[in-house]
Amino acid sequence: MTKFQLKIFLKAAYEIILVFLQFFIISLHFFEWEFIPQKKIIQISPLSYLVGFLIIIIALIIMLVAIKDLGRNLSPFPRPINNSNLVTTGIYRFTRHPMYYSLLFISFGVFITKLSIYYLFLLVSLGLIIKLKIALEEKYLKNKFKNYLLYKNEVEF
Repeated sequence: MTKFQLKIFLKAAYEIILVFLQFFIISLHFFEWEFIPQKKIIQISPLSYLVGFLIIIIALIIMLVAIKDLGRNLSPFPRPINNSNLVTTGIYRFTRHPMYYSLLFISFGVFITKLSIYYLFLLVSLGLIIKLKIALEEKYLKNKFKNYLLYKNEVEF
């Protein structure tokens, strides 16, 4: 394997690892492991549960709108798919990464409904993975689409 082939392999492996970790952390939100202490930060109240639930619902709606707006450009990987377009309309007029932010808000909503250290850990872990994915994705988008930097400067986050 040449140095160039190794570099391409490592880039692809990094992308796959990020996607795997993202889905793994998301899946952990659905399980409460008995061997992991579910230490509560503060006592859950009906208000915190309601607020968390509303955050989850709003984030799911935003995610569905983002999926609709992306259309055939949708991919779990940070590298844009072949023959894709830069989507700058719909919800993408307001934010560059609504699906990633929706995932974070869903995780935040789950944390608010549970108020445990475990779910705080999942939220922070997911945030770090998404930060890495966004950085990589923006590098790819900048290289693929000439007008991406203009779009990035117009749309704050």
